[in-house]
Amino acid sequence: MIAFVSGPVAALAPDSAVIEVGGIGMAVQCTPDTLSTLRMGQAAKLATSLVVREDSLTLYGFADDDERQIFELLQTASGVGPRLAQAMLAVHSPDALRRAVATGDEKALTAVPGIGKKGAQKLLLEFKDRLGAPVGSAAPAVGSPVTASWRDQLHAALIGLGYATREADEAVAAVTPQAEAEGGTPEVGRLLKSALQTLNKAR
Repeated sequence: MIAFVSGPVAALAPDSAVIEVGGIGMAVQCTPDTLSTLRMGQAAKLATSLVVREDSLTLYGFADDDERQIFELLQTASGVGPRLAQAMLAVHSPDALRRAVATGDEKALTAVPGIGKKGAQKLLLEFKDRLGAPVGSAAPAVGSPVTASWRDQLHAALIGLGYATREADEAVAAVTPQAEAEGGTPEVGRLLKSALQTLNKAR
């Protein structure tokens, strides 16, 4: 079990980062919110979870241990693999997921790509009394904005979550007014949540 990786950021991509650890570049899959806190060449420390498959070893990275623990707990539900668990954390913070389960908020879960109404109902039953009560404030923490083009970052994140290119294009266009209103470099994590809400309404 690789509990965390620590070292300078060697590379950044829309859905991953490479952290240099002892002269070795560790590729880590991350959500846009986590990636938004990283800077090229600067030291970083990410809590990690290693997912082992017959044909691959994939390292997932998180801003803190709480997020990693929720990621691993989500995968104990039937039908939830690492990609869906990461998608859930891309849309909702750990506390937001806890609130959704505690209040039976089916709509919050269906905002996640790959979760329909029946799936949401099933997950609410499976996770009842397992995720615990929310521990932080109502608003999820948002990292610093990324330096790469927010449009490219957002578009690639949506493609990574399983949306078609056309859907991703439309979602980026839909949140452009919000991004321009923020001024400067918009926060991709916040824009991703808005884009997913827009796509969910369109379905």
